[in-house]
Amino acid sequence: QVQLVESGGGLVQAGGSLRLSCAASGLTFSIYAMGWFRQAPGKEREFVASINGGGGTTYYADSVKGRFTISRDNAKNTVYLQMNSVKPEDTAVYYCAAGRHGNPYYTTSQYYNYWGQGTQVTVSS
Repeated sequence: QVQLVESGGGLVQAGGSLRLSCAASGLTFSIYAMGWFRQAPGKEREFVASINGGGGTTYYADSVKGRFTISRDNAKNTVYLQMNSVKPEDTAVYYCAAGRHGNPYYTTSQYYNYWGQGTQVTVSS
């Protein structure tokens, strides 16, 4: 069965950096668009970033553009989210998701078929 396992979350000071990883198994990874979403306490899950199967096209939420970078290594079936200049408002559970559609411009949860269990990111001020 398909599994997505996130790692790399933790506590970081504002202005610092963190890299999240998501290891995928049980799917033809290179044909799936991969996305990162996040959910803060009391808020709805929101789109953060996405990347197409080949890795050549990326898309970001305005709130993270210029600070976060999504990338993937298809040889390792892994997608990454490099988070720089983090802010307290970036505190959330971060989820990776796989979309069979392959389109990185799909930014809503309904378009993603598989989800990881999430990893907590906490940014202290």
